[in-house]
Amino acid sequence: MFCMLLRKHLSSGRLVEIRQDGFERILYFDFDCTDEMGDTCRLTLAAEIMGRRSNLILIGADGKILDSIKRVGQDMSVRMVLPGMAYTLPPRDARLNLFSFEKTALAQKLAERSDKPLAKVLVKTLEGISPVFAQEAEFFAGRGAALSCGELLKISENGSQEGFDRLCFYLGKTAGEIRAGTNAFTVLKTKDGLPKDFCFCAIHQYGTLMVTRQEESACTLLDGFFSERDATARLHQRAGDLFRLLLSATERITRRIAVQKQELSATENRDLLRVKGELITANLWRMEKGARVLRAENFYEDGLPEVEIALDERLTPAMNAQKYFTEYRKAAAAQEKLTELIAQGEQELVYLDSVFEALTRAQSENDIAELRAELAQQGYLKKFRAKGKPPKTAPPMKFLSSDGFTILAGRNNRQNDQLTCKTAAKTDIWLHTHNIPGAHVILSCAGKEPPQRTLAEAAQIAAALSKAKASSQVPVDYTAVKFVKKPAGARPGMVIFTNNTTLFVTPDEEILTKLKA
Repeated sequence: MFCMLLRKHLSSGRLVEIRQDGFERILYFDFDCTDEMGDTCRLTLAAEIMGRRSNLILIGADGKILDSIKRVGQDMSVRMVLPGMAYTLPPRDARLNLFSFEKTALAQKLAERSDKPLAKVLVKTLEGISPVFAQEAEFFAGRGAALSCGELLKISENGSQEGFDRLCFYLGKTAGEIRAGTNAFTVLKTKDGLPKDFCFCAIHQYGTLMVTRQEESACTLLDGFFSERDATARLHQRAGDLFRLLLSATERITRRIAVQKQELSATENRDLLRVKGELITANLWRMEKGARVLRAENFYEDGLPEVEIALDERLTPAMNAQKYFTEYRKAAAAQEKLTELIAQGEQELVYLDSVFEALTRAQSENDIAELRAELAQQGYLKKFRAKGKPPKTAPPMKFLSSDGFTILAGRNNRQNDQLTCKTAAKTDIWLHTHNIPGAHVILSCAGKEPPQRTLAEAAQIAAALSKAKASSQVPVDYTAVKFVKKPAGARPGMVIFTNNTTLFVTPDEEILTKLKA
């Protein structure tokens, strides 16, 4: 209904001005429109962007509300938003303007909350700044140390307020950069590449914990940040069932391995069962049926110590000996089988971990569909026939080294197998993180000897496309493709290799972006 109201009043109107209430998140769009009598009148569309209290309000030429997308009655708020009422501004605290504040006024505001953290007070004192900017101002004023307002205003031995002066200098410098248009529009990302925050100035407080990137304008920054965040959220939503499946399977296998290891530890003393059986066999001449204990010399130990062996009084001496031999054979067989089952379980955990890592790197719905098909092929999901055409398989990720060598990386385990076992030439270089799930990386040499810089760049790509992408000094193994073999019956992506060398590199997302072809 509100949309129809806007069509009625604004469809023939002309946007003449856009105003902002200071630095508050309220925008006013002024339209020159024609009313029912053919006269020109000015209508205003107010966009109040305030979280769950956000609203769109159409205001007439007389300053009264025509309607709003969300009507607010007396039972909902002190400030009512209803048709026919005069439009009033939302209630707010008196705040200082970043471009025109006075040092004395700022000092007075901070002194009123001397025991509070400086960053939190700045958000409530200055108009239109974000928490990340307030934290950056505190970082600059305190030279990296956290400050309260009282500590900031403390007078030093030379009679000056060094911390407060540094804060005022930083705020004035930032305001000057914004006026001159030289401020840096900064995007903050985690080392995993996930968008975390953004700001209208350079951010240094996180050091190496965050990756920063500069954008050309505020529009470019906001478009890129929110589109990337929304795309990531959509992908995680689509892949939610696979994440839950992998976590559930991992927990189940981990519990099973723990039980099997307990059972394996119980078989460690199986040789004692065999010794008891042989001692009984050696002392059959001195035993009688119905005896409960056999006391005999243990000729397997020095000094022939006397041992007591429990007997089943319902069995003959020979049957008692056979019972111990049977238990020994069962324990030996259990030890062999449990060792095999534990190894299989650990290999399955490695495989699931590799699928999980590939799922976190998925960049499109096709990537998720391929992983879903792989899990169905391995029996973790029911096979199903998708409607329409099957998803088109994306090619391997392609990079170009600084020396002009092509570098390819698999998107998932099945593509890793294809890339390593079929696509790559025998003389190409294969790279993979050491005992860490990640992509198979192929450095195409075309018969040439790759420079050390190219090898280092390929190793950085392998580290960045692995579970250790947020770590430093990641070990990366590399060897010629001819030394990489896939064992018969191995799961997708699982290979063995020899003649390898290990490089230690630190992943860098900027290098990954720079080399991407």
